[in-house]
Amino acid sequence: MNDRKNIELEKLSSKLQAIATVVYDATTACEGDTVALLALLRQLEQLHREIRDGVFQESLPVNRRQLYSLLKDIESEGGWPYIERMRLQAFLANLPQEAPEENSHEVLESDRSCS
Repeated sequence: MNDRKNIELEKLSSKLQAIATVVYDATTACEGDTVALLALLRQLEQLHREIRDGVFQESLPVNRRQLYSLLKDIESEGGWPYIERMRLQAFLANLPQEAPEENSHEVLESDRSCS
């Protein structure tokens, strides 16, 4: 029984690695294309939502022993899966700043036109 479970875990691990490889390849292909990367993130979020609200919900424990086992696994294996969205302030912090010379030049031009 334990050997069968180990084989199933190895198969799952292999499938998860294949998924990760495909996602990394897609990320590399989209590098520098913000719109494409955003589409990739949206797709991953949608998949997460579908799994969570579908088959995961249906597989939740039905008794205390199973619940304890699930909570123990969550604690030992890295917590609850969560897809974090970038906060607006962090997004804005990553935008390139305007060159200071351009701003000072514009101020000087506007000062001249006022005189």
